[in-house]
Amino acid sequence: MSQNSFNHSPLPSYVQLEHPSWSIDAAIYEVNIRQYTSEGTFRAFSKHLPRLKQLGVKILWLMPIHPIGLTKRKGSLGSPYAIADHFAINPEFGTEQAFKDLVDEIHQLGMYVIIDWVANHSAWDNPLTLSHPHWYKKTKTGEFCSTTWFDWDDIIEFDFHQTGLRNYMVSAMQHYLDDYDIDGFRCDVAGFVPLEFWLNARNQLDPEHQLFWLAEWEERDLHQRAFNMSYAWGLNDLLEDIAQGKRNAENLCGYFAKHNNAFPNNAIRMNFLDNHDKNAWDGSVSERFGAAEETLLALTLLMDGMPLIYSGQEVANEQSLAFFDHDPIIWPDVIERHPRHCWLQRLLQLKSTNPALQNGRTGGTMDEIPHSKRQQVIAFYRQNKRHTVVFIANLSPESVQIKLQTSMIGLPPLKPFITAHNDTNPLPSVMDFQGWEYQVYISD
Repeated sequence: MSQNSFNHSPLPSYVQLEHPSWSIDAAIYEVNIRQYTSEGTFRAFSKHLPRLKQLGVKILWLMPIHPIGLTKRKGSLGSPYAIADHFAINPEFGTEQAFKDLVDEIHQLGMYVIIDWVANHSAWDNPLTLSHPHWYKKTKTGEFCSTTWFDWDDIIEFDFHQTGLRNYMVSAMQHYLDDYDIDGFRCDVAGFVPLEFWLNARNQLDPEHQLFWLAEWEERDLHQRAFNMSYAWGLNDLLEDIAQGKRNAENLCGYFAKHNNAFPNNAIRMNFLDNHDKNAWDGSVSERFGAAEETLLALTLLMDGMPLIYSGQEVANEQSLAFFDHDPIIWPDVIERHPRHCWLQRLLQLKSTNPALQNGRTGGTMDEIPHSKRQQVIAFYRQNKRHTVVFIANLSPESVQIKLQTSMIGLPPLKPFITAHNDTNPLPSVMDFQGWEYQVYISD
């Protein structure tokens, strides 16, 4: 058999959607309207928009903006994810006009907004329970039912076998595109909803693929034609274990290997230390990550994927915000001068301007820099043509000395971006690190 008989046309890219051009250099910021200000309103939050623009985030993800059910409500205000009406705006946050004004202000500043979309379930007193009770899953005795194995007894699940429900849900999503000009959706528990629904919804709502779709799920197949980005839940769990001494840097090497090989290069993963779930139920970032917090936050900003910043994280907020009640963030007097805000602004600027750190296929893959301490230290570089970023971190509380084998990979000349004691020397071959110390180098 001729060798040429094995030659075939190259396979098409696994990811068959194009990301919006504006998302390629973006970082995302989760907005908890309820807790962001003492007022807990759209208008009060809007005063922070110029600061967030200056911080360097580009996509604002708003937690659910819809009215919340009263039946079986938890706490004084209920869960934002117990939706009483998918077509309406939560009056606690403001009017429809106030929401329109907020979206307009976000766009005027050159930022983009996606809203939380809860397709899987609704509140017990959503009017659909009366007008279309057959759209809901039922128990064996014919009663509405909540998701089993979770304590989500304030919601009941939809039945996506019902064509009418699917059409209704797409129509509701279309409403926010037509009337409010939003830029996409963060889809709650996306894996609980059939993938077929998301594919059809995207085809109907986004024929030109200019919207941004984020799945609260972690699965390769979601990236093919449905979602631009998915949660890196496994990374978050791993980083928390590393911070608490349960796992080490070598485990992170395994995660990177899986990321580079199992997920297609145009699948954007969302990297994070904090979000509303982790903060409310597992404690603040400082409680979960301790002395490792800044180092691991820097990692999520510079590794492959899009970094997420949660409300208050830019000032190292130590609150574990209540989920069912009003519990406003305690902001410092001058937020922009907070050391974490300044530090984060600098790294987000690097993220947005250095092509090696772009999202999707245009960004550089994470390639290991061989060294002598793989159980303690992570060292990688990312390249996009002539642009290179190097990240090296001691992921342990003990001091360590490492020897880098840079001659094996042919790195270009590098200059320090973040180093101990503001060192101005190029990347050395032998490096000493204190516990949880990290260093960043970039090409000239």
